[in-house]
Amino acid sequence: MLAAALEHVVKGIVDHPDDVAIRSSTSPRGDVLEVHVHPDDRGRVIGRGGRTAKALRTLITALADGRRVRVDVADD
Repeated sequence: MLAAALEHVVKGIVDHPDDVAIRSSTSPRGDVLEVHVHPDDRGRVIGRGGRTAKALRTLITALADGRRVRVDVADD
């Protein structure tokens, strides 16, 4: 559910929504959601000073209901 929610929000932010992919994995420290977007959209997802990325992390943390989840923007 978290990956689907993150994908929905990110698709609303970017100019190339068809290129959005969320990859989920598990690490010893919790779940990891990697956001992959078109190279032209990376700045939109990160935001000025990282504000958008921080807001995405806050949203996913709230939806995670106590589980440890990390959101990373991939450097494709």
